[in-house]
Parts: sequence; structure tokens; C-alpha cells
Amino acid sequence: MKKLLVLSLAFILALPVIAMAQDPASQSTGAGASQQPSSSPSSQQPSNDTMGKSGNVKGTVSQDGKTLVGDDGKSWTIANPDAVKGHEGHHVELKGSADASTNQIQVSSVKMLKGDKMKKDSSQPQ
Repeated sequence: MKKLLVLSLAFILALPVIAMAQDPASQSTGAGASQQPSSSPSSQQPSNDTMGKSGNVKGTVSQDGKTLVGDDGKSWTIANPDAVKGHEGHHVELKGSADASTNQIQVSSVKMLKGDKMKKDSSQPQ
């Protein structure tokens, strides 16, 4: 009877430890890992921690396809210009991993947007 009581107590005390071990948000890989909010594993790039924030950016792709001028006037460098090929001068919504400190975006998908905003860049001489 005493063994059953000790085993039951040990099991009950071990349950929270087991539950915490299964929670991926509580795991940390280093001292600074707890300062950054966790996001989905597919949007994180282990080689560059600042590119882990996924987001959408709306704006107009430049004629060379290397930059995007956002609707807020902020300029973004497109890390993979091949992803926006064919959308030069168009008003689009880019989805991907954005790094606000370097104003760079790694594009995962492009969506064309309707509106008068693309007339602004199409009136410029080419």
C-alpha cells in the first residue's frame, strides 16, 4: 500500500514536468530566445533570426523588380526578386518574412491588387 501511495505521488508530481516538455513555446535555444515572440516553424529561418517575422506588405513593385514602395511610403528591398517577376509596376500584396530593421522582405507569395494606386507609378516615364 505504501509503494502504491509513493508511486501515485511521484506520477502526480511528474505530470506538470511532462506537460511543459511538450509545449514548444516554452522551449528556448539560448539566452535571447525568450525575448522574441515565437512564430510558426515554417516562417523561421535558423540562419537569420531577424527574418522570422512573417507579414504582409502592400505596395507597388519598382520597374526593376528589386524594391517595393509600400502604401505607407516605406521602401522595402525584395530579397528574392524572381518571386515578383512579371509584376513590375503593379500594385501588389506580398506575403513573406519581413525584416523591419533592414527593410527587407523574403517573398513567399504575390497577390495582385485592384485600385488606382498603380496609376501613380505607371504615369512615370520608362
